[in-house]
Amino acid sequence: MNVKEQLKEGLVTKNPVLVQLLGMCSVLAITTSLFNGIGMGICVTVILTCCNVVISLLRKVIPQKIRIAAYVVIIAGFVTIVDLCVQAFLPALSESLGVFIPLIVVNCIILGRAEAFASRNTVGVSALDGIFQGVGYTLVLIAMCIIRELLGAGTFGAGLLNGGDGIRIFPAEYGAMLMIMPFGGFITLGFLIALMQHFLRRGKEKAEEKERSVK
Repeated sequence: MNVKEQLKEGLVTKNPVLVQLLGMCSVLAITTSLFNGIGMGICVTVILTCCNVVISLLRKVIPQKIRIAAYVVIIAGFVTIVDLCVQAFLPALSESLGVFIPLIVVNCIILGRAEAFASRNTVGVSALDGIFQGVGYTLVLIAMCIIRELLGAGTFGAGLLNGGDGIRIFPAEYGAMLMIMPFGGFITLGFLIALMQHFLRRGKEKAEEKERSVK
């Protein structure tokens, strides 16, 4: 597997959220501001990459019967490290994300890539998989944050820009408060999944047409 193929899988064809439908809880819960989305995306990417590397290194040592338990212990170790670092250096992010950083331990993306990829591939390939899958996850978070924050609160970049208040696009009273509530998360995620499936289907149809024309 080459780097371009891995990048395409992480961002598009096997995007962890929009195609594999993993890690949905955090995606729906914390995507109310760009600050939350970027912070959560970086945390997951770091943990996913580190776990992939360690699990790939130990893939021939970990007994088959206890592999899931071993993966969870490794994941929990890195989640604890990241959580403590965020609390120490980014307390505002830690307070904003709350319990969702510790809950990365049970994030299906981390465990899924450990079982399906890192346990079967070399360290270098597994590291790239962690990075690209993490970036794909982060981009979805950012897209959802921008849509929900803009339509719900009328701002862009709250917590990051303009002293933390974000850039005001339109008055708050004109915002659709529904978008920053759980229902808004479901609607936004459903729209993005449908959009991704549409483009994937069109790409598949074009590839089939090209094959038929060659024959």
